[in-house]
Amino acid sequence: MSRGAGEVATIHISPEAEGAMRSVRTVRAVPGRGLEGDRYFRAVGTYSDRPGAGREVTLIELEAIEAMARDSEAQIAPGDARRNVVTRGVALNHLVGREFRVGDVRMRGVRLCEPCSHLESLTRRGVLEGLVHRGGLRAQILTEGDIHVGDPIELIFPTRAPPCHAGASDRDGTRRVRPMDGTPAR
Repeated sequence: MSRGAGEVATIHISPEAEGAMRSVRTVRAVPGRGLEGDRYFRAVGTYSDRPGAGREVTLIELEAIEAMARDSEAQIAPGDARRNVVTRGVALNHLVGREFRVGDVRMRGVRLCEPCSHLESLTRRGVLEGLVHRGGLRAQILTEGDIHVGDPIELIFPTRAPPCHAGASDRDGTRRVRPMDGTPAR
């Protein structure tokens, strides 16, 4: 993903499990909690009682929703996918295990958000099959901040250590790798 390649198309929250998703222009993201006003922020979502990371925020590609409609004729509105952030122009599957930024909010992709029969029961027949392997991403919120419709989505590239090459051995015979910039190995 290149810098600025993706953006937030729409944002959706629901205050209760199985409740209607409401479209908002801005939402507050809080680490360890989720999106203010959403069911998982309040720990009342359908799966809130299941431990594990990845319930703070969910994302889905608008292109995946459009492809499902084209390929399977199962058409749903972006909010009906029951994901919080609908994106445009970013391959979310590639963000598993990676840090990225949505506007000013840093996140980490935790795992894919594959569709389930519960989603299909709340929407329509064909959604489960239509979103397999393109149901979105579950993410952990790393920094607090507001997310707005239109915000850019950017991959955060890790800082790299200076290149290293093999160096001399310690007195005990262990080999050390020393940075090529001349600083001593630790």
